[in-house]
Amino acid sequence: MGNVLTTALAGVRDAFARYPRRAVLDGCPHCEGSVLVDEHDLFSLTISLGNTVGDRADVKALLPVLLESLLGSDELDPVIVLGKLPHQEWRTWPQGEQEAVDAYLDAVWRSLLADHPSRLGSFTDPVTFLDAARAAGERAERFLDVWDTTLTSSADRHLAEVVCGLNFARQKPSALGDWVRREATRDRLHRAWERDDGSQWADDLARAYDLLRA
Repeated sequence: MGNVLTTALAGVRDAFARYPRRAVLDGCPHCEGSVLVDEHDLFSLTISLGNTVGDRADVKALLPVLLESLLGSDELDPVIVLGKLPHQEWRTWPQGEQEAVDAYLDAVWRSLLADHPSRLGSFTDPVTFLDAARAAGERAERFLDVWDTTLTSSADRHLAEVVCGLNFARQKPSALGDWVRREATRDRLHRAWERDDGSQWADDLARAYDLLRA
């Protein structure tokens, strides 16, 4: 794990350290009653955490381990985990807690773009991340602006992969769809193809450019 991610995770741990983790959480008496917190089955816990199991303090207490687990394995669903945040009104939390989550999101996004293929556990590709960020209540433009200024081969390969994976005939209006259809994106893919011509992924860059040019 890179230094940026390590620093971001340390910031999350520090920001939420004052919330004690409970071994057993109170659950809805009509649903499942008390629930044992077992880090080996976090997926089941995330489904009900903050809804029928535990309260906001419990969500905050478990947030560091959940965010770290998203990076270390593919056993959790980023949309489910980050979708907890707006339900818990995270933009009303203390400033330091908001900043820690923001720093985490920014670090994950930049690290994802820096490596192709992604090696960030549950964040398998840009679309997966953007879906999770939207579930957290964040606008895609925040991250697409970063992608615009990340002019690296790995970021361009991610871009080509996203374009080739889109179904333009059925694609619903979206920030990502509008962003990839820009002339600036087409020009970027052409420059990337010229730069990486002869590489094993040059054909992917050319295919993505042709799709946007059609």
